[in-house]
Amino acid sequence: MTQDHLNFIFIGISFAVYIGIAIKSRAGSTKEYYTAGGGVSPLANGMATAADWMSAATFISMAGTVALSGYDASRFLMGWTGGFVLLTILMVPYLRKFNKATVPDFVGDRYYSKLARGVAVGCAIFICMTYIMGQMRGVGVVFSQLFGISITSGVIIGGAIVFFYAGLGGMKGITYTQVAQYCVMAFAYTIPAIFIAMAMTGNVLPQIGLISHYTAGGEAVPFLEKLNNINTELGFAEYTSGKLSTINMFCITAALMCGTAGLPHVIVRFFTVKNVSAVRKSACWTLLFIAVIYLTAPAIGAFARVNLIEKLHDTSYQEAPYWLQEFEETGQMAWIDKNDDGKIQYYGPAKSVEGSHAVFQGKKPSYPTLEATDGQLVGKHGQRLLANKVDTSNPNELWFGNDIMVMANPHMAGLPMWVIALLMAGCIAAALSTAAGLLLVLSTSISHDLMKKILKPDLSDKDEVRYARVASFLALAVAVYFGINPPGFVAAVVALAFGLAAASFFPAIVLGIFSKNMNKQGAISGMIIGILLMLFYMTKFKFGWWFGGTKEDWWFGISPEGFGSIAMIVNFVVSITVMKFTSDPPKSVQDMVENIRIPSDAGKATH
Repeated sequence: MTQDHLNFIFIGISFAVYIGIAIKSRAGSTKEYYTAGGGVSPLANGMATAADWMSAATFISMAGTVALSGYDASRFLMGWTGGFVLLTILMVPYLRKFNKATVPDFVGDRYYSKLARGVAVGCAIFICMTYIMGQMRGVGVVFSQLFGISITSGVIIGGAIVFFYAGLGGMKGITYTQVAQYCVMAFAYTIPAIFIAMAMTGNVLPQIGLISHYTAGGEAVPFLEKLNNINTELGFAEYTSGKLSTINMFCITAALMCGTAGLPHVIVRFFTVKNVSAVRKSACWTLLFIAVIYLTAPAIGAFARVNLIEKLHDTSYQEAPYWLQEFEETGQMAWIDKNDDGKIQYYGPAKSVEGSHAVFQGKKPSYPTLEATDGQLVGKHGQRLLANKVDTSNPNELWFGNDIMVMANPHMAGLPMWVIALLMAGCIAAALSTAAGLLLVLSTSISHDLMKKILKPDLSDKDEVRYARVASFLALAVAVYFGINPPGFVAAVVALAFGLAAASFFPAIVLGIFSKNMNKQGAISGMIIGILLMLFYMTKFKFGWWFGGTKEDWWFGISPEGFGSIAMIVNFVVSITVMKFTSDPPKSVQDMVENIRIPSDAGKATH
């Protein structure tokens, strides 16, 4: 049986399970569509929340970022994990007691204003759209490798699947589908890591292997020492040393942490359980399930780094492993023989006078048209030729996408075919689970918070669900476009979504819970200025708008991924300043805030 056959079997079985659950759990009411009826057990909700959390950025791109950046990539681990702790301790129990199913619903009622609700809807749309485009990119990367098609085709196929089971089942269908998806992801992530850890270090646990000795080469050498040595020999920075400035590292981590606590698709998951007590139990289960993946990611990234260099650097192209050509065919790896010696050379910026290790000009490979001759399509060594102009300022010849490292790892390690098939199923489950959760938040923000609560208060339940499904389709169409034309690799795109959440929702929710004097004028002003400032900075340096800018032009040396923390501080300052010069909220709202903070299951807050 071939690898393709096994891939199709594993993924086909998992898809059959997902779609079967979605059909069986189809939402029949708005309560089931938005909150799964509110009767999900803490254990099941913990698994579903973990699956929602284990996005393509976590499953596919985070380990790839660790493989390439080393210590600098710890910002994702620290920010996302710390943010979830912040979310479960500081915010979720209070929001659950308030008993509103969406963040815009909380903002609208807490700040007693349709305008506040409308601003929150706009923020939710921007956040979720930025996040979901990263997930769709992840879906495209996996499908392109699986079916041997372009990433564009993979994004379109993935989008159609997500719309089917998310639009059909709503939160009820998504919840139980995500339970199954988490099981697939957990096994798919840990089993290959165990195999590779045993092969490279002799340890069963990948986490122990990372800090033990590398034994695959015969003589035992501390693994991290070997990793540092091969990095510096090839012109890269030490793996365990960071290149990011301290302020940029801090700001990115803070933006990821506070953005996590403001992500609407994670917050809404805690409305699917029965009460506040169940919320706390569910959060504990979620942290446990997340730890299984997060504690394994650094080891996977480090193993992938060593495997890549050992298998490809200074190897004749004609003797290179089979998987190199497979990844070439899907446009996820490329080789240009700059010195015409037939060997693959992989070097870092230190080997270049200009501090660059670009293989070609442009961000990604482009290829000759189908009308080109064979001599323009295939090189003399059998490699796939590129249309890009060669960058001759450095000796590096190998290009690969960050998002391919996790999928390439079992190939590089020579693992059994069934392990590779399981990993492919896990990659797809990761991207689909989060995309479905985001799509639901987008649709509910439009159908419930915009249409039902602002534009058409007399909307029936049936029409509300219909609007939600139409909104799902339109949102997914936009997400597919940006999945095909992303502004960066998956983890970076997702980091921008966290910045938007930190700049807009986090201050409004925290002040709404812990300050009974925070009024609508302050919250609305803060949200608008915070998200507009973050959008300006993001579009200026990521899309080249507003006259664009380079790394040297960053304000205070802070990257777009980290600027959300600055925009968040501005939001807090604006909100509090405006509050000081405007009238206090009504007495009923102040009493409601006091009631929310009572640490008991005393029931809903009174309006």
